Amino acid sequence: MRMLSRAILGGLLLWLGGCSVLESSSKSGATPGPGSGVEYLLGAEDVLAIAVWKDEHLTKEVVVRPDGFISFPLVGEVQAAGRTVEEVRADIAKRLAKYIPNPNVSVAATKVLSYRIYVLGRVNKPGEFMIGHTTDVLQALSLAGGLTPFASENDIRIIRRIHGEQQVIPVPYGDLKRGKSLERNALLQRGDVVMVP
Repeated sequence: MRMLSRAILGGLLLWLGGCSVLESSSKSGATPGPGSGVEYLLGAEDVLAIAVWKDEHLTKEVVVRPDGFISFPLVGEVQAAGRTVEEVRADIAKRLAKYIPNPNVSVAATKVLSYRIYVLGRVNKPGEFMIGHTTDVLQALSLAGGLTPFASENDIRIIRRIHGEQQVIPVPYGDLKRGKSLERNALLQRGDVVMVP
């Protein structure tokens, strides 16, 4: 098991060598997550409750499929991933207007299952974390049980994919834990990997 962990860690470190390095503040390039005060963009596996007032046949719970779409009676396929709840609601209401005069549609995200991050390397509980709210680097490291005694706290990186390109964002953990450079306590995006060598 220990050999496998070392092999995985070694492979990730080699992979990091091919990634570009991006000096970043916590706000640059950030996609808002749930609870950030900015509208959340839906993703695959999120669950939506859709209701049309006075029509129980058009009230249902749907899951955003891996292709980013949902299916809804009368309107067919609706793009959900990458859109806000309000955008999805407006799209459904517009399409239903062909069949129902002035439809009163409500849409709510009842389960946020697409917002996942990963913490790997020298932490006490490495793995995938499914979170339903915005999380920063310090919170993610806390979820992972903190650093092990031999972790290299000055070499922590966030690995992020933006428009198909991999980017690496250095994390000044030593400064952060001393209350310095707090603006560099980056908000994590869906799919980010925090790597602790």
